[in-house]
Amino acid sequence: MKLKMIPVTLIALLFSFSALNAQKSAAIIKGGVNLANVSIDEDGGIDDARTLTSFQVGVLADLKLMPILYFQPGIVFTGKGSKTETGDEGDATYYRATTNPYYLEVPMNLVLKTPGTNARFFVGAGPYVAIGIAGKNKVEGSILGSSFSSEEKIEWSNDDPTTGEEEGAGFGIMKRFDYGLNGLIGVETTNLVISANYGHGLAKLQSGTDSDVDNNNKHRVFSFTLGIKL
Repeated sequence: MKLKMIPVTLIALLFSFSALNAQKSAAIIKGGVNLANVSIDEDGGIDDARTLTSFQVGVLADLKLMPILYFQPGIVFTGKGSKTETGDEGDATYYRATTNPYYLEVPMNLVLKTPGTNARFFVGAGPYVAIGIAGKNKVEGSILGSSFSSEEKIEWSNDDPTTGEEEGAGFGIMKRFDYGLNGLIGVETTNLVISANYGHGLAKLQSGTDSDVDNNNKHRVFSFTLGIKL
């Protein structure tokens, strides 16, 4: 499907722009921890007890547009998902299900930085698009003392992010494309960048579902990262 090339094209355009503005830019290599979850009600709320710990690693361009305004496009390998638990391990009856998808994500954030050359505080926001490339669904538990477990690769449908059409939709299958909004805050020195980020997904996770119906079943990810500026 031609639309599979959309994220690749975006990445190429973003980094071509970075190359053209190399005299005003820097690169940031970053990594950190994700606290991922999925919204469970129509208002977009989550259940804190279901938070799944994952990780992210990637590279950003830091393009100076004005003295305090920067554009930070990039590409990030990031883990999302959630877990569901009933009871405690060791109980006669308990259940645990974990969905841990991995995406290649392209953030496109505008960032405001305080003036200065040493420590600078910053705040930013912008959209992101992402494509699912891997992941697993894992289920384990016990029923009246009898244990069970299974682990399977996530199945993806190739949804069309511009029209809403899908190929391969079905029960238990996740949409391959995700999109949403980012908000971030942090501090940077000459060489280090420490930040906190919140990713607010706008796309339904399950195939065949309408993203505009409500805010249920969408990614919510807090992340804390450390970056090295080159």
